Amino acid sequence: MKKIGLLGRIIIAIALAAALGTFMPVFIVRLFATFNSIFGQFIGFAVPLIIIAFIAPGIAELGKGAGRLLGISTLLAYISTIVAGFLAYFAASTFLPRFFEGTNEKVAEPGEGLVTAFFDFGIEPLMGVMTALVFAFVIGIGMAAIKGDVMQRGFNELKEIVEKIISVVIIPLLPIHIFGIFLNMTYAGEVARILSIFAVVFVLIILLHWLMLSAQYTVAGVMTKRNPLLLLKTMLPAYFTAIGTQSSAAAIPVTLQQAKEAGASDKVAGFTVPLFATIHLSGSMITLVTCSIGVLMMNDLPITLGVYTQFIFMLAVTMIAAPGVPGGAVMAALGVLGSILGFDETILALMMALYLAQDSFGTATNVTGDGALTLIVDRIAKKA
Repeated sequence: MKKIGLLGRIIIAIALAAALGTFMPVFIVRLFATFNSIFGQFIGFAVPLIIIAFIAPGIAELGKGAGRLLGISTLLAYISTIVAGFLAYFAASTFLPRFFEGTNEKVAEPGEGLVTAFFDFGIEPLMGVMTALVFAFVIGIGMAAIKGDVMQRGFNELKEIVEKIISVVIIPLLPIHIFGIFLNMTYAGEVARILSIFAVVFVLIILLHWLMLSAQYTVAGVMTKRNPLLLLKTMLPAYFTAIGTQSSAAAIPVTLQQAKEAGASDKVAGFTVPLFATIHLSGSMITLVTCSIGVLMMNDLPITLGVYTQFIFMLAVTMIAAPGVPGGAVMAALGVLGSILGFDETILALMMALYLAQDSFGTATNVTGDGALTLIVDRIAKKA
């Protein structure tokens, strides 16, 4: 029998919670609320480790690249990811309020309908999110500057440990966590409204993904003097591979092959495709920004361009070297969601559920966009 994937387990968890929450004894709901409290605190503990383990070695690796071509590729990937963030911000803040009219009652918090945990474990993170970010930048830049291998190997091993924590502990337990959150919300009478909002946000995200891909391939087509639609069609195998694997890293061989077929040179494609798989996250950015705006509106919380400008620029950095496991980008983003947008454990759980419900489509957008950026870099390299 084929193993049920993460998305399938999350859908089953939400469906079971919605079906059972109304009839479940309060003792059981509180039991899951206790698990959610402990698990949520453990994720909070892991966030600084995730930031340090992903960003520090990622910056060090970038610093050891091929000079001018690395600089062009990195800048292009960062600009694309930032543009995707602002596209999502303006689209979501414009269109979502029309669907949220009359539904923006704040999601219940403990004491307002949700059942509280039996006890609080009190797991504290080793350091704050901003401290972890600064530490990661300093160490990453320092490792690149001294060109040493000892610390690089140490941080690469730390990254492997954190990836194991995510893939072996956090990801397998996440459906149970989401089940507990939705069980509690069903018990509090909130879940029907939340699921209806999920559907609207999901549709908007997919539309924005394809709008971003259209823009990327239009630019690539103009620069290479090729038909953008034919270029996009050539990259579709990479898109569907990423949907199946939910991993940019796993899709690299197909992305590389299709980028060459689209006209990129072997030298440029061999350098940029693996690089973009790590640093170009336009699809994930669209998903996270749109989901976060949906969650803020769901909780009747303010949404301002100033806050989101800071959020988008920081998010584009924190997602660097997000692991090749489902949900890697949202795990790397948890710290920024908490520190800049002020999300608590309940809202972070909603964010994870929203993000993971379409993680494969965001990854597919990242991967397919890598092909367009590779063609652009190749054209720039040929002109130089």
